[in-house]
Amino acid sequence: MKFKINRDHFANGLQLVTSVVGARKTMQILQNVLIEASEGKVSLITTNLDLGVRCSVKADVSEPGSITLPVRELGSIVRQLAGMEVSVECPEGNRATISTRGSLFHIMGIDSKEFPPLPALDNLSQHDLSRDELTQMLRNVSYAQSVNEERYMLRGVYFSFAEGKLTMVATDGRRLAVTERALQIQEGSDGDFILPANTVSELEKLPSLGDTVKVSFNERQVAFEMRIPDDPNATDDEQSITGKGFVDSIYLVSKVVEGRYPNYRQVIPTETFEQSEVERELLQECILRAALVSDEKVSFSIKPGELEITGQSSLGDAKETMAIEYKGPEVTVSFNPIFFCDPLKALSKDKVTLEFRDEISPGIFRTGAGKQDDPITFLCVIMPIRSD
Repeated sequence: MKFKINRDHFANGLQLVTSVVGARKTMQILQNVLIEASEGKVSLITTNLDLGVRCSVKADVSEPGSITLPVRELGSIVRQLAGMEVSVECPEGNRATISTRGSLFHIMGIDSKEFPPLPALDNLSQHDLSRDELTQMLRNVSYAQSVNEERYMLRGVYFSFAEGKLTMVATDGRRLAVTERALQIQEGSDGDFILPANTVSELEKLPSLGDTVKVSFNERQVAFEMRIPDDPNATDDEQSITGKGFVDSIYLVSKVVEGRYPNYRQVIPTETFEQSEVERELLQECILRAALVSDEKVSFSIKPGELEITGQSSLGDAKETMAIEYKGPEVTVSFNPIFFCDPLKALSKDKVTLEFRDEISPGIFRTGAGKQDDPITFLCVIMPIRSD
């Protein structure tokens, strides 16, 4: 194997695949990246057996071949190299030579035949999603995933492709976040799965290099593939800059969480609640300031034309007031400020609809009307903190 590659492009690819590698060194081969050099590109692959990722980076390959090398150490070396053009060569055995201007490294690796292959999926349901909408929908709900080891089915985001829409759900038992988008679903391609929290995190970090992500899944696994388009009018240098050196596609494949997701719809109130449309960023700022003296709960007093947010503890008290459009009865209710701010931070809309009824009923956020200019709808249910 022998190739030359741009240092920054090589570093970009290694950085993308390194986060999948687990901290526990149970199998040495799983601490390595599989490097496969073929015509015009180098593919980089890592896996922890639950989640695997593959990307390809542009390279000048003179001799195809493959090897596995310690990914973290390799990434550190590449980032510190002084020269922009890096030469990688494996003349014999499992030792790689990495050289550039004034630098020469020899690194011991492991035979690529020992690297576990990424699983091949069969009997698939497939859907094409907008990359921007996929990542925004994940951000809309991912903060509500459970961190409780015993409630393993809640440690992820639930995906449902059914009834002409894509639905994503996350809950930890104290709050519920749901986001939906209308989607054309072909006959026989409906279905659902629970995406593990680690995979959710990797998807949220997916670089903005392509417009569409293909989702393929069966009962045990799910794959996400983002094609990286070529610009026929761009020079090689321009294409390398805009694409950060990536070519072909970025591919993630993951196990799904086993089990059936609980019936989340029974948590969503069906009664009529009072409503008020509020400025999202202003509401978030007011809550954060009130929470400076009370991180356990903040109280909301909603009255005609005004929302008063207060925090109180042995440290002292704080009060924030903001004008709102509201003509209903006065209501006071308390919430965990972190739970209340998480959806406000995640959303991208300027305004949210706040719904409430009394001090023992949950608070509700809503955004989006599901229309063409605003296709993503969002709902978050937050349980109140009872005032004793």
